[in-house]
Order: sequence, then C-alpha cells, then structure tokens
Amino acid sequence: MADYFRGSCLCGGVAYKADKKSLRGASHCYCHMCQKQHGAASGTYANVASAGFSYEQGADLVQEYHSSDHGRRGFCKVCGSTLTWRSTQTPDRIAVTLGTMEPEFSGPVQHELHPESKPRWLPKG
Repeated sequence: MADYFRGSCLCGGVAYKADKKSLRGASHCYCHMCQKQHGAASGTYANVASAGFSYEQGADLVQEYHSSDHGRRGFCKVCGSTLTWRSTQTPDRIAVTLGTMEPEFSGPVQHELHPESKPRWLPKG
C-alpha cells in the first residue's frame, strides 16, 4: 500500500499526490461559496499537510481564486475541476477535493461544516 494518494482533474492535465499519513479527516462544507464553486450541495475535502502535497504534472494549469480574506480555491483552468482549498490562516494545511482522488477515497467523512446552509432539497437521513 502506498503512503500517498493521487488525484487528477477531469481533463487529466493536472495530477497531484498527497501524503496519506498527514490526512486529518474529511468534511462536507455546506457554505454558500462551496455550493457555488462545486455546483452541488457541498464541497467535500480531505485535509492534508501542505508539505506533503505536490503537483506531479500540470501545476501551470492550476489557477487560484481568492474567494475570501481567508481562503483560496484551486482549480484546473482548462476543465474547471475544483482541486484544492487553502486557508491563509493555516498555510501548513491544504484541503483536497475527494472527488478528484484516484482510487476513490475510502475513509469516512467525519465533519459537516456550515450545516445551517445545508440545502433543504437534500434527502433526509
């Protein structure tokens, strides 16, 4: 078993790897910015150490959008895939989107952030 996980964007132009040992949990974020960026009910991320994260290809294709004073959202400027979220307050951590991981993320999602913004149209359960 590898001590890192990999992922890529929809077009395959960007590929990354991240240290599995630095993973500190996964979360669904229901804030309105995540909803707008993902076009979905939430943004779902795994939090890893920045020092253990690297782009294996396509770093030049990654664009960051400063969505607030405390956050930057990384995406592929070719296909638009959401890749990362970085906090300006905790630069030693980076959040990586679970939907871009290969193979599929197998751990549990432990946290729900901003549940007050969870859409009413989601199934109850």
